[in-house]
Parts: sequence; C-alpha cells; structure tokens
Amino acid sequence: MAPNDSAQTTGETGETGEARDVPAGRRRAARYVVPVAVAGVAAATIGLVPALAASGDPDLPKISARQLIEKIAASDTEQLSGTVKIRTDLGIPSLGGLGGSAAGALAPKGAGGGEGGGSAAEPTGRLMELASGEHTLRVAADGPGKQRVSILDSAAEYSLIHNAGEVWAYDSASNEAYHAKAPTDAAKGEGGKGKDQAAPNELPAAPATPQDFAEQALKAAGDTTSVTVDGTARIAGRDAYQLLIKPKQDGSTIGSIKVAVDSRTGTPLKFTLLPSGGGKAAIDVGFTKVDFSKPAASTFDFSPPKGAKVTEADKSKAAGKEGIHQAPEGAKDHGVEPNVIGEGWTAVVQLDTGAKSPAAGASKDMPAQAQSFMDALGDKVDGKFGSGTVFETRLVNALMTDDGKVYVGAVTKDALVKAANEAK
Repeated sequence: MAPNDSAQTTGETGETGEARDVPAGRRRAARYVVPVAVAGVAAATIGLVPALAASGDPDLPKISARQLIEKIAASDTEQLSGTVKIRTDLGIPSLGGLGGSAAGALAPKGAGGGEGGGSAAEPTGRLMELASGEHTLRVAADGPGKQRVSILDSAAEYSLIHNAGEVWAYDSASNEAYHAKAPTDAAKGEGGKGKDQAAPNELPAAPATPQDFAEQALKAAGDTTSVTVDGTARIAGRDAYQLLIKPKQDGSTIGSIKVAVDSRTGTPLKFTLLPSGGGKAAIDVGFTKVDFSKPAASTFDFSPPKGAKVTEADKSKAAGKEGIHQAPEGAKDHGVEPNVIGEGWTAVVQLDTGAKSPAAGASKDMPAQAQSFMDALGDKVDGKFGSGTVFETRLVNALMTDDGKVYVGAVTKDALVKAANEAK
C-alpha cells in the first residue's frame, strides 16, 4: 500500500549495480551542505506552516528515496496559489504584534514614519512574527518575477508583493506602505544566472542535473543521515509521498524532518520538523489549499490606498538604516570570522567576539536579585574552555563563554560544551 523504501546511502549504486566513485572533496562538501540546507529550509520556510490532518493515505506506486529526491529536484513548478498554515514553537516568547514596533525600533530617527522612525510596513519587523505562534498566509507565484505573500490577521492583513522589478509591502492596520526596487537579477531566478551564463570556474564539479543532485544528496546523507520514504498522505486535497530525514549522529536537537512531496509535480506541500527532545513539532508548515494554475495577473497589482503613508527604501538607506544589519566596522579584525567545529547535524559555529561576556563582567557588581534574573535566562556551565552560560531553545542553542567566545548550533547543551572543550 504505502511505500516505505529505506535509502541507506553509503555506497549507493548506479543502474549497473556498481558503486559510482565521487571525489572525496565533493563528498565532504556535500556532507556539510545537506544538514545546512535543511536548516536553511527550516529558517526560510518559517514564514510558511500547518499541522494539517491527512485524510487517508493514498495508494501510490512504490518509489525509492533516490527517486523521490530526483522528483523534487526535477520539479519545475513556477505558478501556484493557495493558503498556507504555519505553526512554530521554538521555545521563545511570542513575537505577535511586535512587527510595527520592531521596525520602528530598528530604524534610526528620521528614517521613516512614527515617532521612533521606521515603517510599520517594513518587511524586516513583520516577518519576525512568523518565528513564533500560529499564522495563516495566502501565497501566489507566477515565475521568478511575480510573487505575493499575505499574512492574515483577524482584523488586518499584511502583504508583500514583488512584480516587474518593484517590491511593495502594505500594512492595512496602520495604512502604511513600504516601497523598494527589486534586485536586477530577481526576475531571472537562481541568482540571475541566465542559460548562457557559465558557472564560476571554481565550481567545475558542482552537480548539474536532477540525478546529480539526488546522487550527491544521498551519498552525503550516508554518513550522518537516514533518508527513507515514509508512506503517503493527502495534503491540501492532493496525493503526496512523505520523505523522512533523520540524523544518525547523537547530540542534535533535530529528531526528524518530514517533507510531503506532491506525487504529480514534485513540489513540497508540507514541512514538519520534530525536535529530538520530543513533544509537538517545532516547525510545521504546509498548504491547506493549493492550485497549480496561473494566478490572475491582478493578484500582483498594487497601488497604495488613498491616504497611505509610503516609505521609500532609498530614503531609509540614506538615513543609515541598513547599517544596523551590518557587522561593525573592523569586526573581522577582532576575530569574528566563524569557525565550524564538527560536521553534519552536530556542526557548531564558533565566534570570537573579542570581548568579555556582559554577564561575566557585570556579575561582580550586580545586585543579587539582578544576578538571579540573569542566571535564570541561561544555565551556567564549566569545562576545559573555562566557564560560560548556555541559552537554550527547542532547536538552536548557544554557549557564551566568559572570555567572549560564542558557540551556536542545533545541538544539545552537552554537545556545545564538548565543542567548546575541543576548540580549546
């Protein structure tokens, strides 16, 4: 009935049954790419999620994990519209309602509307809200040059529209709009690479076909990841295969990732990430309704309503707003370049800020009550590296040492301490 084809991929064979040789460098590079790419998908799709009930498992032809990955890679879906449900529980406080205030707080005075500057329609602050709680989105796309995402609230709507090189964002609650020019390559897709543009010379061994991508992904997954087809499901009224991805390494905070893949188009319909600590999904994104026909052209039209306050991105730049998102001048000179410890799902990024931990510096003179509050925000730990504080969420944890080093990863507290000890 439902396919359940395991793909333990170390030494995956080709059509002839003989193992294909892949250069060791490509295997090592791909090993880093797979978990990082999955984490990237989790971050990028944090704006799109549901706990959508399946209405019976459809009876679909058997398919292997390799074939399903090939199907995803070969998908050429560019046109769709639908409704997406998002449920995110990372173990952080709800950010709902902070969009406008966050945008204002991030902008210097004079950079936009409101007493504190900024615009309630600026995307940076509004999209932060998707990192927690439940949200409903309406989405539409017609190729790389036309997209629309609307966040639906009970009494308001926030929309982000890209059309013909123009980007508009509109917040109906405040009647404010934000306008920017899209990057010149945005409508070309894939970073602006046209069909006639050669790949960079430094990437001659990069996979080029769907089969290449599938082979590299499965071979890379062999050492650190289990990839299987875990049955079928009905998502948004469509038949789907379910790809199950599980770390083989101990110490990751990620327990499993399940991707529901449309059986006809190869388009992912749902993404569910379960933490290794158990409990409900940390990230659950999926369509409740989806239509793969061409959306109406008017879907991507936008003009600011009468009386709307419009903030131009160019004026924000001139006011220095973009500078807040950049590393401080000279940061590289202080050793802030990241160092990756380990590989796969237990990789940890190390940063050296060149400064002592604020908590460590303040602890001597801090009142006992205030110190107790600081201690409650994290767990004090000790090791060969010295001492520090671990700040935890359900997925990403960070260790800040008293001598100014930071270790971050989707790993457990013990794994962070181990990485810090090894780096020492």
